[in-house]
Amino acid sequence: MERLTIGKLAKEASVTVETVRFYERKALLEQPKTQERGFRVYPESYIERIFFIKRSQELGFTLKEIKEILDLQNYQGATCQDVINRAEEKIGEINEKLDDLNRMRDSLLKLSSCCDDKNSSLDDTKVFDYMMKIVPSELDDQGVKVEKNCC
Repeated sequence: MERLTIGKLAKEASVTVETVRFYERKALLEQPKTQERGFRVYPESYIERIFFIKRSQELGFTLKEIKEILDLQNYQGATCQDVINRAEEKIGEINEKLDDLNRMRDSLLKLSSCCDDKNSSLDDTKVFDYMMKIVPSELDDQGVKVEKNCC
């Protein structure tokens, strides 16, 4: 492969030049020294590194978390378990979000069946009152969100 300038790196990694620069500012990529003609030449390994960053983002990791994972490569005592721990933390976060989404869906299902007469005037229904009641802001004694019954 020919010399990998920032533009060629971006093209090979399917990102923009601005993305490469952003990753440099976030210390996800080390900016190479300027060569004799004023260009920076990037190592080919950066293509895979960018793919890794993008895939990690797709899996829900933040750039900060991705940097921590990448930094493990430079830490002598790092093990597979260090990465597994981070993956398990992310799974926990995803499960919490899924629980929240399921609660939202259930509330919306209740709302969609709230009115006996779907064609009645909004003035004659309590649909807006119900929407205020399904805001998941109330907690029971164990800290679990409680929703009110329909209208």
